[in-house]
Amino acid sequence: MTTPAQAIPVALIGYGNAGKTFHAPLIATTPGLRLACIASSQGQAVATDWPDARVVADPLAAIHAPDIELVVIASPNDTHAPLAAAALAAGKHVVVDKPFTVELAEARELIRLAEQHGRLLSVFHNRRWDADFLALRALLADGRLGRPTQLESRFERFRPEVRARWREQAVAGGGVWYDLGPHLVDQALQLFGLPDSVSARFAIQRGGAETDDWAQVDLDYGQLQVTLRASMLVAGGMPRFAAHGTAGSWVKYGLDCQEDQLKAGLRPGAPDWGLDPQTPTLYAADGSTTTLPLPRGDYAAYYAAIHAALRDGAPNPVPAHEALAVMAVIDAARRSASSGQCTGLELTEQERAAWN
Repeated sequence: MTTPAQAIPVALIGYGNAGKTFHAPLIATTPGLRLACIASSQGQAVATDWPDARVVADPLAAIHAPDIELVVIASPNDTHAPLAAAALAAGKHVVVDKPFTVELAEARELIRLAEQHGRLLSVFHNRRWDADFLALRALLADGRLGRPTQLESRFERFRPEVRARWREQAVAGGGVWYDLGPHLVDQALQLFGLPDSVSARFAIQRGGAETDDWAQVDLDYGQLQVTLRASMLVAGGMPRFAAHGTAGSWVKYGLDCQEDQLKAGLRPGAPDWGLDPQTPTLYAADGSTTTLPLPRGDYAAYYAAIHAALRDGAPNPVPAHEALAVMAVIDAARRSASSGQCTGLELTEQERAAWN
């Protein structure tokens, strides 16, 4: 059993929505990790929430602190690359919140630095541990849908008023595609691998919006077609997942519950943790329907795996080359939306081989 003195000391950079809602509570509840330092301009709020962590205003002070072993970067998207590079150069292991970077070249450079310094580099693609995604992955693996032919995957919210925050401003890494797109893309790649091509359309739908708040991206796999949608103006009624195959269909409504549970103060280990009440329906070829139970969602598995990777040599739960592939799709969608043309992924043969 890991004692507090043996726990991995972690510095969290950023205490906005991602840092406060996801990373801080998940780090603090993971055996073998210790939330030692938080870099934020919200000093008083951080000190109130986490009195045992020291608070610094300068992220570089946290990165260069001699006691810190792991740096978690949950700051605005356009700071991911420079802060991660600084942490790797300082000899720290690094976790980066999604999206990995803003530009594909930045992701490549971080991978090079991690290899140069012999440090773990991982990306927090937590939606791999959504209850509904875990169920869909298992369903496809056991062949109950037959050969998959179509997947519609939506991540939609209803926020008609534009809020004064960087995610909704015309800044590098802003907009709904950089916010919700990485979740959708990572899940699709985990299920089906790299697509043959990408086509995309983005739109600004809300009055006063500065950047995209609607996106539709189609991934072409030949016989299989995948459609990803993200929006800020969907109040409900659309399925989160609709998966179709030669033997039937599987439909699930509503988002995984873990984000709302974290916002409500619930923590992993609570009796109802990760239990999504919105069960999916399987539509069989004979016309029968079955309501299927969901496994328990498990965001805590990510940081447990990070600890195991650092202490026991276990696999990185989200290797950087997988996050690089996500960024290649994010980038291809941007280029397609700008040009109005279908486009391919700008990955090298070596990068494709690493994925396979």
